[in-house]
Amino acid sequence: MLTVTEAFVVVQTAEEAVDRLAALHERATGALNQALKQYLKDRVEPDAEQRALFRYPELRLTYHCHGEVPQTTRAYAKVQLPGTYSVTVTHPAAFRKYLLEQLVPLMHDFTVTVEVGVSQQNIPYPYVVEQGDELAGSGVTAATLARVFPSTDLSAATDGIADGLYDWENTDPLPLALFDAARVDFSLRRLVHYTGSDWRHVQPWILLTNYHRYVDQFILHGLEQLRSDPRFIRMVLPGNVIIDKSMDHGEASAIAAGVVWHRYQMPAYHLQATDGHGVTLVNIGVGPSNAKNITDHLAVLRPHCWLMIGHCGGLRQSQTIGDYVLAHAYMRRDGILDRVVPPNIPIPALAEVQMALQQAAANVTGEKGEELKKRLRTGTVLTYDDRNWELRWAQTCPARWRWTWKAAPSRPKVIACVCHTAPCCVFRTNRCTARSSCRARPTRFMSVRSAST
Repeated sequence: MLTVTEAFVVVQTAEEAVDRLAALHERATGALNQALKQYLKDRVEPDAEQRALFRYPELRLTYHCHGEVPQTTRAYAKVQLPGTYSVTVTHPAAFRKYLLEQLVPLMHDFTVTVEVGVSQQNIPYPYVVEQGDELAGSGVTAATLARVFPSTDLSAATDGIADGLYDWENTDPLPLALFDAARVDFSLRRLVHYTGSDWRHVQPWILLTNYHRYVDQFILHGLEQLRSDPRFIRMVLPGNVIIDKSMDHGEASAIAAGVVWHRYQMPAYHLQATDGHGVTLVNIGVGPSNAKNITDHLAVLRPHCWLMIGHCGGLRQSQTIGDYVLAHAYMRRDGILDRVVPPNIPIPALAEVQMALQQAAANVTGEKGEELKKRLRTGTVLTYDDRNWELRWAQTCPARWRWTWKAAPSRPKVIACVCHTAPCCVFRTNRCTARSSCRARPTRFMSVRSAST
């Protein structure tokens, strides 16, 4: 039986570490939830012993460096300096696979001591309330609850680690991960708020778009995959509406048509697979601020990759409607990341992802070599924070930027789709279309699975 007075316990395996983290987290959230319900019912405040239970579990790792640091080509699951590293953890059961992917190779390749215990970081009470109506009608204000129970502290939910703002020379223990429990819980709740679905439904392969027409095509694609591919088992739509594989096409289509997606600012659609490698599509709306907003929160889920699919800006004279435009570099004029990543620092895209997308385009079109180049263009896009920048182009564009633009029927979309906190790469892939408001012609979605292998 776990007791709150227990010191940190040394674990021998990654599985044991995650099991203990999960047990501690379940006990803490259960105690907080029970105390909250008791207070709402009888106005009985938790005592000091109960309050001591309302804390996140902590994972602590001490690296004993004997000789040279082992060399590894991995970009994750490694330490570079001797010392003690730690991080608070939330929802370890849900993040079990990710935690094991990090801990197993780390414990195998490095001489480390891994401990699990109870941290000093409180769990805010809003993070254990699954439904807001649990507090409705109780007659208790949020201010009163914040006095009685641990409340959300935004100063504790920061990107200081990911942004490199930590003083590594004078920090003990060192951070073990980019996001601690408070930062993760903050984003998980924001994802529910923005997307209209449980964060647990989000898949590791993510598509971002700003046109509902892509949503329509994604739903059609998803329903077809449920019928034809045994790997896919369900679709989850905004509002946690579920379309199961066992439903016939008519029933599934009726459910999809009845979803009230407009209640949510950035509705999300999830095509789930048995192996966990499903696809999520999020309609993020227009603007670089929206793009940074949602990706900052998606980042805590540690997705494999996300892609922005949208419309191209200007067409070259060699391009025609239906061509592919793959943006792999950005001229940043939106200013969204300037305070974190100065404009003089490039944000490169991964060549592996670009090559995978080019191969996917070849698979879809059946073309290669020079024939494919006629339909697929790669290059730099301009990101802007002013959606109507075209109206002031002559005044704001320096002479050296006055390229020859072919008048395009569709106006440029300038979405900044990069995120400094992401563990993955952001690309933008577009289809040249006749006009932004026209009906989407039937097109085959590129297979995200095949494009990522």
